[in-house]
Amino acid sequence: MEAWRCMRRGYGRCVVGRGRYPMFSHHPKSLGRDWTTPWENLQRCCWNRHISSCMRWPGHYSRAPYPYFSSRHFSLNWRPPCLFESRTQFQYSNWRPDNLSQTSLIHLSSYIMNSEGDEPSSKRRKHQGMIKRNWEYICNHKKEKTKILGDENVDPQCEDSENKFDFSVMSYNILSQDLLEDNSHLYRHCRRPVLHWSFRFPNILKEIKHFDADVLCLQEVQEDHYGTEIRPSLESLGYHCEYKMRTGRKPDGCAICFKHSKFSLLSVNPVEFFRPDIPLLDRDNIGLVLLLQPKIPCATSPAICVANTHLLYNPRRGDIKLTQLAMLLAEISSVAHQKDGSFCPIVMCGDFNSVPGSPLYSFIKEGKLNYEGLAIGKVSGQEQSSRGQRILSIPIWPPNLGISQNCVYEVQQVPKVEKTDSDPTQTQLEKTEVLETAEKLSSNLQHHFSLSSVYSHFFPDTGIPEVTTCHSRSAITVDYIFYSAEKEDVARHPGAEVALVGGLKLLARLSLLTEQDLWTVNGLPNENNSSDHLPLLAKFRLEL
Repeated sequence: MEAWRCMRRGYGRCVVGRGRYPMFSHHPKSLGRDWTTPWENLQRCCWNRHISSCMRWPGHYSRAPYPYFSSRHFSLNWRPPCLFESRTQFQYSNWRPDNLSQTSLIHLSSYIMNSEGDEPSSKRRKHQGMIKRNWEYICNHKKEKTKILGDENVDPQCEDSENKFDFSVMSYNILSQDLLEDNSHLYRHCRRPVLHWSFRFPNILKEIKHFDADVLCLQEVQEDHYGTEIRPSLESLGYHCEYKMRTGRKPDGCAICFKHSKFSLLSVNPVEFFRPDIPLLDRDNIGLVLLLQPKIPCATSPAICVANTHLLYNPRRGDIKLTQLAMLLAEISSVAHQKDGSFCPIVMCGDFNSVPGSPLYSFIKEGKLNYEGLAIGKVSGQEQSSRGQRILSIPIWPPNLGISQNCVYEVQQVPKVEKTDSDPTQTQLEKTEVLETAEKLSSNLQHHFSLSSVYSHFFPDTGIPEVTTCHSRSAITVDYIFYSAEKEDVARHPGAEVALVGGLKLLARLSLLTEQDLWTVNGLPNENNSSDHLPLLAKFRLEL
């Protein structure tokens, strides 16, 4: 370790531990926070020096500070050089510098790893820069041309007209500053300045301005920042903002913001997942549901229901996640229900803390889930092993929550007084919704909506997963935009109400990235992307 400290100062230390002298004949060249020096300098200056404990060879990740050889200068099967005299006892004394060029560079990393949570050098900052994200056209170009955000080559006839209404939606977890500081171990790969709110917020606002979405669904919006900076800035851009803070003492929440020029507000419906009378629901997550009316001259259109949420993170509490989701779906069902019995178009955004293909994700897309025998930690797909985990109870939530297995609010039995010959004051219960005992104990969950995901979650050519969040511990997809898809036929489930939805057509989406893409710019956050999540963006069309 002493040798490493000396190397970082540019000094070598004698074998006997006395005296210091400059280690390199020429000052190393700086590469950001790292340094390089010609190989021959280090070989000459390190001869007889005790640096074996801090040397790192390619393919091996030490958990201590180290210099290491840059793998781009030689093949992976090279044998490390002998830096020490023959009399020095060293376990790798048979290594020879066969494949190492004398012009190769030594890479001295100035990144100090403090714990096992730190990332290896492959996930350190390679270079600064911005990764380009492209628009992916979804519709059939032979039939129509689609106007895409940021695309100047558009057909003017594709603007809003009497028979269609186009709008765009962004979902973005902007990373609360308090949560960032409370979980600093997730951001050890980041340069310190890029983590400051004074640096991050202008970047976030710049992204929002650039994409200019008609509807914003933001998560992890810190309350004090919302009041002093976020809301005033977005209102100056033409947005109307609605906000719901998490319950308890949590400092952040969810916001839905929409352009005045595109929508008018019909209703605001916050959803609190914390219920003091239900032990299962002891977490402070929330949801927010808005009903928006498109502004279309000379035309009538259905309202659009927009929902935003941030479900519980804990991978081992799938029971809470499913219950929170059921509560959100019940509120959406109540808000989106129309007089004719159908549902208006729905867009549901958020950080669902669940991965693609997980039971929770499949439930959203398929509208049904049989959770009998399902391990509690398997619900979100974040846990790789279910060993030692309990099975979901049947039913998951208690009856006093007031939500059925169909994820709708249960109709309460209302007392009704009727006069009869036998007893004029006899009270009879109006037979509204009678649930049988077998149904109450069913392990089948259902919902009424035909929902699709904007993203496919894998790149079609390679099968590599898309990611929406990337930090020191993981790079996965947990953020989604779901929407009520335009379908000719909606499958009917026996015993369940089915929505006849005015569907939305997905026109385009902003491409996502791979984990490898993100680590080329040092993961997230970085100099240009100031959250540990990527913004999701989609453009929809509502046929009138």
